Amino acid sequence: MIYRTDYHIHTSFSDGKADPAGYIQAAKEAGLKELGFSDHINLRYSNLHWTMDSTLIHNYITSLTMLGKEFKDPVLRTGLEVDYFNDMEKEIYNFIAPLRLDYVLGSVHYLNGESVDSNPDYYSGKDYDRIFRDYIDLICEAASSGLFDVITHCDLVRIFGKTYSSDPSHLYEHMARTFAKHDIAFEVNTNGMNRPLGEFYPDVRFLHIFRKWNVPVCVNSDAHFPERVGQHFERAYRLLKDAGYNEMCTFSRRERFMIPFNLPGQADVQGKS
Repeated sequence: MIYRTDYHIHTSFSDGKADPAGYIQAAKEAGLKELGFSDHINLRYSNLHWTMDSTLIHNYITSLTMLGKEFKDPVLRTGLEVDYFNDMEKEIYNFIAPLRLDYVLGSVHYLNGESVDSNPDYYSGKDYDRIFRDYIDLICEAASSGLFDVITHCDLVRIFGKTYSSDPSHLYEHMARTFAKHDIAFEVNTNGMNRPLGEFYPDVRFLHIFRKWNVPVCVNSDAHFPERVGQHFERAYRLLKDAGYNEMCTFSRRERFMIPFNLPGQADVQGKS
């Protein structure tokens, strides 16, 4: 069986199109055991339309806590997706540390002060290989910071379908090795299917590299609409199984647990916590 979770959900607290309660029925229909909310926090550019005002954080957590008392199926988890800036680690830590959260997703949306996912024009006239390498380096800094539990869409610069000019496997090797060293998980993010890329993050050709380094994984939808909760998960599970994975992460109170997963017809595999 598969213990289905989706920890990357955006609500109307940031740029999602429904309030938290609006996702619960969709989560049930997707067969989820746990539904995790992770609205955007960006401590540098807090006035952006897609990020939550940081002054609303306690209202956010209180609202989700109350919702979790009302609904027990699926189990509701409270998280955040926090933008990483390598010159703001102290500020990010001071913001996160006092909060009662189940997990924190770390993300990189900005490179050298510019958004990498808002407009394809960002890439015009630039050296894409250099952008790709610099982005991976910053992702690795985020993973090394100790601030986060999961790194999200770890090769987001693929969003508009641009490709590295040669085999980038060494960059994924570097990323996976860094994640393993710092004991941080990554996600298979299915929302790339809704972008010009038309594929998952990270590049599915390299999932076996993360498995080789025993990097923990979870499958997330990055849903901004209820109808996208759990979207494309069956394919993601199959790809992970083909790469050699037999367990996935769950989270509670910033602690990670590993749950075995098996596709239909496969025997149970003992997991570890």
